[in-house]
Amino acid sequence: MMHPEGYDDATVADPQAWVGRVEEHAGALTPNLAGMMAATLSHAAAPAHDLAVGAPLPPLWHWIAFPEFVPLSELGADGHPALGRFLPPLPYPRRMWAGGKLEWTGMLDVGEVLHRRSEILSVTEKQGSTGSMYFVRVGHDLHGKNGAIREEQDIVYLDMPDSFRPPRAIPAPDAPDFREVVPMNEARLFRFSAVTFNAHRIHYDMPYAREVEKYPALIVHGPMQACLLMEAACRHTGQVPKRFRFKGVHPMFHTEDMAAVGRMDPDAPAVDLCSVAAISNHQCMQARMEWAA
Repeated sequence: MMHPEGYDDATVADPQAWVGRVEEHAGALTPNLAGMMAATLSHAAAPAHDLAVGAPLPPLWHWIAFPEFVPLSELGADGHPALGRFLPPLPYPRRMWAGGKLEWTGMLDVGEVLHRRSEILSVTEKQGSTGSMYFVRVGHDLHGKNGAIREEQDIVYLDMPDSFRPPRAIPAPDAPDFREVVPMNEARLFRFSAVTFNAHRIHYDMPYAREVEKYPALIVHGPMQACLLMEAACRHTGQVPKRFRFKGVHPMFHTEDMAAVGRMDPDAPAVDLCSVAAISNHQCMQARMEWAA
């Protein structure tokens, strides 16, 4: 078995041995790439962004500035990069972005060179309603010329199911301060996979999603839901984020539109958010944006 440089069989077999592993990358979000992101997230209420070099980078769009240039021969059957490069090769074959939290200092700009240092902070095994799972927490420190982001990303590893067993549905909140519907379809999912250079097949390959991972439809990307919630929060509050956190609570399928729902916190400079499956009316992602008082 081939292992990353410096890692032997014993290291690969011990998940905790991957804690502290570091990688560093430089990236940038050019006006062309920013335009692709804006077109991908576009809908009737979407804001118009200035995407010229030097314009403020919309919050969360740094996620598309660091694509993984993995050869096709090194992708797994699910379309993900094979494990054992940076992320640990844990025994469960499915993995996805479960949530995260971010804090901003200053602003990043469209077109500037960005630098990111990533470190595996923890590897934790847990028991859930569908059985055992692993959570890997990755810390990212990102900076440009005048701004920086501290981010923690939670990745969940799951076993391959024999049938779809959905988590408990959490109803959408009553009487929100805003609720706006974003149409979902195969084209939007394909575009987001393309602009993020994400080949995970659950987002565009219906036979794979249904027959292998047992989903009833294509999965709407968690990061896309977070970006749409962030845009709605910034537009309705007129604020820029200081902190943002989010977590997935139910798969969102492309067969239903997404509602971006928000309720202002009366006791703090913050808004609580959730993405909602517009027909089923249950929450798929929960989030919170805070800004400087």
